[in-house]
Amino acid sequence: MIGNEPTPPGPDGSTLLDVAELSKRFPLRRKGWFGGGHPSLVHAVDDVSFTLSRGETLGLVGESGCGKSTLVRLITRLTDPTSGSIRFGSRELADLPAKRFARDADRARIQIVFQDAGESINPRFTAADAIADPLRKLKGVTGPDLKAKVEEAATLCGLPVELLDRFPHQLSGGQRARVGIARAIATRPDLLVLDEPTAALDVSVQVTILQLLVRLRETLGMSYVFVSHDLNVVRLLCDRVIVMYLGRIVETGPAEQVFAKPLHPYTRGLVAAVPRLDGVRDGALRLAGDPKSPIDPDPHACRFHGRCPIGTDRCGLDMPALRRFGGGREAACHYAEEPA
Repeated sequence: MIGNEPTPPGPDGSTLLDVAELSKRFPLRRKGWFGGGHPSLVHAVDDVSFTLSRGETLGLVGESGCGKSTLVRLITRLTDPTSGSIRFGSRELADLPAKRFARDADRARIQIVFQDAGESINPRFTAADAIADPLRKLKGVTGPDLKAKVEEAATLCGLPVELLDRFPHQLSGGQRARVGIARAIATRPDLLVLDEPTAALDVSVQVTILQLLVRLRETLGMSYVFVSHDLNVVRLLCDRVIVMYLGRIVETGPAEQVFAKPLHPYTRGLVAAVPRLDGVRDGALRLAGDPKSPIDPDPHACRFHGRCPIGTDRCGLDMPALRRFGGGREAACHYAEEPA
């Protein structure tokens, strides 16, 4: 069981990552009747701010299309932001183009584990080649030192050394996942971003990979940003959680508190949708309908307006800002203090 693993070290209070007013908008041209058109913008991430402490695990949840994957691509500098700040330690990264950051010394300190290791590993690489690649490119490691570090990373991830000469198609899904994690930790990053790392795995394999991630956090002292649709896993593994909806943060706070007593109606709906073994529902609000389009959203209206079961006319005219509620809790809702 994951819960029987050693408790990971908590955050030490110092800030590792400071994201401020971060936005990413993708241009979209709509064609008119006569071949013309007007430029529109897809608001994938809209004015997002948060901090991450050293040693902390931050969960990122929300429905598909809410901006989670775009956000992690921004903070890992795989995508350039439209505006905003990404401060990593004492350094500002938002102004550094993604192509330049790929060769930057701090690239080794920020690594990502993708959802499907089979898709993210070069099929022409052996497991050893895949793990060695960032060590060569980012750390300049070669020769016997390279072999030793590859084997060390593989061992830390529970990948038998005798499998290192195999290609991805010769490995099981769980083994490919371990290769992806070993590749990410080989450079000893300070920040590891996990973009739904177990989504493509069988349930039994998911548990072993999650146990591995807990052990690695304890052993290496990394900070995690953990993206997942599984709220139970986020509640178990994460210190804090961010709930996103249509590119914006609607609620954030300590994971246990957010899931035990959500303030935002959207979070209440997510929690209510989590399956329970006893089949009992807690009576919380249910989500109905689909999210609005992220193309040119109304800047004055709450993004959840029209889908929210407790919304009023005010919500369509006045975009709620994130408000503090004590205990590190924040929610962007005019009626967050109302009973569920």
